[in-house]
This record gives sequence, structure tokens and C-alpha cells, in this order.
Amino acid sequence: MLTGFLIILPFSQGFSKIGQNEQWVYLALFACSVSSLVLFTAPAAQHRLERPLRDRVRFKHDATCLIIIGLAPLSLALILATHLIVTEVIGKVAGLVTSAVVAALIVLTWWLLPLLHRRSRAAPAAGAEQPSTTSRWGVVEP
Repeated sequence: MLTGFLIILPFSQGFSKIGQNEQWVYLALFACSVSSLVLFTAPAAQHRLERPLRDRVRFKHDATCLIIIGLAPLSLALILATHLIVTEVIGKVAGLVTSAVVAALIVLTWWLLPLLHRRSRAAPAAGAEQPSTTSRWGVVEP
């Protein structure tokens, strides 16, 4: 949805009125949005092209890697979109503050909390069943 909106934005009448800096922010935002879209949809395309899957474990690992990598440009796209919109509506200082708040929320909820939860998993008690091994991307490996 974000990428679709960004594709038509330069063709709207008001786009030419935004400043040079905001146009650069728009280009970075567009690049991040397209990159995340490509990374998020790659597993679906690969699944269809590789059908039938012969190595499901590898496919799940690769798909998880692509999705996690796709979170980085999506994170930047949301921060830049917030900056661009708030800067145009309210002003530069409000745009910077609001985008910093969005960045902090994304870093906390998408990156830090999951990593902290992952690290805090308790070690199994003696004699308890051992959990499956997971790769650094969180994919269960045999």
C-alpha cells in the first residue's frame, strides 16, 4: 500500500511545491519501500518457482532471512514517511521529533524486545527434553 501511494505521489500537483530536501527524503523513502516489498515478496515468488519444494528446511531458512532483512528498509521507510508527512504538515522540528519517536518504537518493538526475549529463554532443566536447534534467524533446524 505504501509503495503504491509513493509511486503516484510525484505525479500529483502539490509534489513540485515540496523543497529539495524533502524530495531527497521522498527518494530515500521510495527506495526503502520498494526494497522491503521485494524482500517480503521474494519467498512467495521462490516458492512458486521452485515447486515442488525439495528442501523445505533450506527454503524456510532463506525465507526467514529475507523477511528479517526486509524489516530494515521497511523500518527506514516508516521513519522517513513520518518525517516527510509531519514536516510538511507541522514543521521541521515536529517532523524530526516525531520521526525519532517512531524510530525508537520500531527499534524497541521490532528489534530489541525480540532479541531480549530470545536471549532470556531459560536453559532446560537436567533431564528435560532438548528443544530443536534454531539458526540465528530463528528457523528450526534438524
